Amino acid sequence: MRKWTITSALLLLILLSIVPDQGRKNQANAEESESDNLVDPPKIEDKLGAVPHGLSTDSDVVKRESESMSRKTLRKSAEKFEFQAEVSRLMDIIINSLYSNKDIFLRELISNASDALDKIRFLALTDKEILGEGDDTKLEILLKLDKEKKILSIRDRGIGMTKEDLIKNLGTIAKSGTSAFVEKMQTSGDLNLIGQFGVGFYSVYLVADYVEVISKHNDDKQYVWESKADGAFAISEDEWNEPLGRGTEIRLHLREEAGEYLEEDKLKDLVKKYSEFINFPISIWSTKEVDVEVPADEDDSEDESPEKSSTEDEEVEEDGEKKPKTKTVKETTSEWEVLNDVKAIWLRSPKEVTDEEYSKFYHSLAKDFSEDKPMSWSHFTAEGDVEFKAVLFVPPKAPHDLYESYYNANKSNLKLYVRRVFISDEFDDLLPKYLNFLMGLVDSDTLPLNVSREMLQQHNSLKTIKKKLIRKALDMIRRIAEEDPDESSEKDNTDAEKSNDNDEKKGQYTKFWNEFGKSIKLGIIEDAANRGRLAKLLRFESSKSDGKLVSLDQYIKRMKTGQKDIFYITGTSKEQLEKSPFLERLTKKNYEVIFFTDPVDEYLMQYLMDYEDHKFQNVSKEGLKIGKDSKDKELKDSFKDLTKWWKDALVTENVDSVKLSNRLADSPCVVVTSKFGWSANMERIMQSQTLSDASKQAYMRGKRVLEINPRHPIIKELQERVAKDPEDASVKQTARLMYQTALMESGFMLSDPKDFASSIYSSVRSSLNISPDASVEEEDDVEETEVETETKSETKDNEGKVDVEDDSESAYKDEL
Repeated sequence: MRKWTITSALLLLILLSIVPDQGRKNQANAEESESDNLVDPPKIEDKLGAVPHGLSTDSDVVKRESESMSRKTLRKSAEKFEFQAEVSRLMDIIINSLYSNKDIFLRELISNASDALDKIRFLALTDKEILGEGDDTKLEILLKLDKEKKILSIRDRGIGMTKEDLIKNLGTIAKSGTSAFVEKMQTSGDLNLIGQFGVGFYSVYLVADYVEVISKHNDDKQYVWESKADGAFAISEDEWNEPLGRGTEIRLHLREEAGEYLEEDKLKDLVKKYSEFINFPISIWSTKEVDVEVPADEDDSEDESPEKSSTEDEEVEEDGEKKPKTKTVKETTSEWEVLNDVKAIWLRSPKEVTDEEYSKFYHSLAKDFSEDKPMSWSHFTAEGDVEFKAVLFVPPKAPHDLYESYYNANKSNLKLYVRRVFISDEFDDLLPKYLNFLMGLVDSDTLPLNVSREMLQQHNSLKTIKKKLIRKALDMIRRIAEEDPDESSEKDNTDAEKSNDNDEKKGQYTKFWNEFGKSIKLGIIEDAANRGRLAKLLRFESSKSDGKLVSLDQYIKRMKTGQKDIFYITGTSKEQLEKSPFLERLTKKNYEVIFFTDPVDEYLMQYLMDYEDHKFQNVSKEGLKIGKDSKDKELKDSFKDLTKWWKDALVTENVDSVKLSNRLADSPCVVVTSKFGWSANMERIMQSQTLSDASKQAYMRGKRVLEINPRHPIIKELQERVAKDPEDASVKQTARLMYQTALMESGFMLSDPKDFASSIYSSVRSSLNISPDASVEEEDDVEETEVETETKSETKDNEGKVDVEDDSESAYKDEL
């Protein structure tokens, strides 16, 4: 039994080995029989050189190419190969899920073409003969469309690929031929694959169902690589297409749904968006209709109508002879049109770039067609662990919706390039939101990217780039202030007046602050690491600025001897704050007070606690210290009874305490809040919020303290009356009215405006000696009845008129 089992197994193995061989022989015989019936394929003429412009051909080559391009099937005489397993998985991922934006296929192919041109240019540095002669010396990228056959061709005169290169680069994944590579890519791992030809190339199958790669290397013959992304590819010696001389041409046989890529305008837009700053010229074979004047035939002129013949040009010369008649006809012309004429100025030294070039580059980058120049720019190169070049611009004006969509907008004005290829402008990792008004770009050769180049990974290099960009951006803004004569000191102003070179920069920082000042304030709130640098950029008006903007450094220089705190006040307008009772004594003692009138200032001062060892003090809150403030203890004791009585009289008003004030000069009293609670202005802002909840805001409201001026005559009189009769109702009413008035003057909103108004009217009634029992006269009902009667009669008259009009209209219709 055991012998029979062994014998059966041997027979089965022999049968299995014979069947595939027989199948391959049958297939080979079939191919040979088919090839015998075919005429010998045409050969490329040995003496046929590279045709000018690369993609243009003579009639014979056009015929052969036409036969080649129209087949969309693998050549039977080609050598067949199977894709590496990882490549098949890679193409499946790309076609179905990886690339969310099909437009990037052109970016990938142009990037690969640029790499090939870079390689041949590098080799030519040591061997000039490697470039060849004639058109081969032109390092360029050419695009051409064939709308009838739905073919898009991309041609470069780069280093080209040998047969072995085609197999290795397009059949396997360069340097990463493992399944782990694909698994990392599926999970968006950290992949540094930029510039490796075999990766981005497969994005062609997003738009094409059949691809030909024709390539010629100096060390090999010209070959054709072709595939339908079905798990196999074929390579054959090229006997159909024009000789390339050197380089690579990729032909995409576009899918039905990819017809938009057969439009010149679409390709031009893609090149402008993604590849505008490639080092080599990118040209497209552009077809246009132009008006051409041709001689008009006599027969044509006779047949034409008088109107049409009148449009023909017929001029009389000075000697009386007539010029021949001409007519204008439409002619179709084709020529190479260069698409990337804007130079990548960031690759040059800043000393070599003129102001006009920076301005032109800014307008191209920002798509700004006005004549306004950018306020400033910074052009620098960063070296170290991550090397990159960058150019940053401060726009002349802020977009109208800069702050309306501040926390919702994902798009940044900073573009990321890698080897001059546009990658993305939708990320938050290179510049913080408060600097999103800046325009510019970053170009790095070492930045790690994922395979699709659409998502930046969380990498330490990004943090390094971000720190350097922020520092350079803040230095650029600071430089605007330093170069502005209006921002300089008096000594600097004297020197500036001697020179007229700074006229253009005069008032530039004020202009910047009016446009983007809110962004600096938001930066102080959001960026704790750079809070000190941003604070130096703050500008504001003050009680001594005479309408000009001043900085914190200028404020500190003008501080009085012994002054430790920086005084400020918040409100709705400068005019309102100048009249505030909180400033009375500070103004008399010649202290400077900063005016903050922007709603965001309230949030700003919650984060900006001090500056240069000086703390900020809100003069509308308790705890204000003015110089060496020596309070007379006897004065406090003398008003102790009044303050206690007043607090009891305001028991329903939620007043925390009543104190003597050190900030009042002319006003009798004022209401202040606790040091860490909301100010009156902040309460107003929070109550104005659309979705505010009063019950949840109660705990943030500061305790209210009534401060009285012991030197004011009203307070002195009130003290005397309270001493005489603490239970006097009129005195209590006066004290309550004074508190409500002070509350309103201090910027608070009254909880019961009707009660306040009634108190005012009662006071007016008393001052006019009107009896409290005097009532308002009632309206006479008779007069109202007469008015109603008149109204009814008018209505009847109007109705009568309408009836007459209706009758006349019906009579007119009857006549008709």
